[in-house]
Amino acid sequence: MKILSWIWSPILVAQIILVLFMGRYNVAELDAVMWTGWAIWAISVLFGFMPIFQFRKKGEVPRGKSYVHTTRLVVTGLYAIVRHPQYTAGVLFSIALILISQDLLVLLLGIVIIPILYADMVMADRHELAKFGDAYRHYMEQVPRANFILGIIRRLKSRTVS
Repeated sequence: MKILSWIWSPILVAQIILVLFMGRYNVAELDAVMWTGWAIWAISVLFGFMPIFQFRKKGEVPRGKSYVHTTRLVVTGLYAIVRHPQYTAGVLFSIALILISQDLLVLLLGIVIIPILYADMVMADRHELAKFGDAYRHYMEQVPRANFILGIIRRLKSRTVS
């Protein structure tokens, strides 16, 4: 499962370097697009960091282990909206960098990163299915892989029905 991160991680770092350190920032001077990118970046930060705290709190992580070593399936909080918030954060971050920069090279890197991140999510689903079995299969039916907008809509609908 980790092999794909060896591919998409350095490409994402290249995007970051291009935008933040090499002056490929708001190239087309479309300020509204750039500010939209910053808003998406802020959402990606939430999706990227919240799971760390949620896994520590709800995932029954063994003492001294990384937060990713959960022994209990977490289906509440952010995980009630999307199954893979940190991968979703990576996709959102790449999109944000594209919008912030408005640069062709940053766009091309994003076109490479996003499908690889999605493939990594699919592999993560297989891993979690093997780890948690039918409980994860049921969770997969209830919560979208990465479409947090659909996840929010489903969550709101389930609250109004209950």
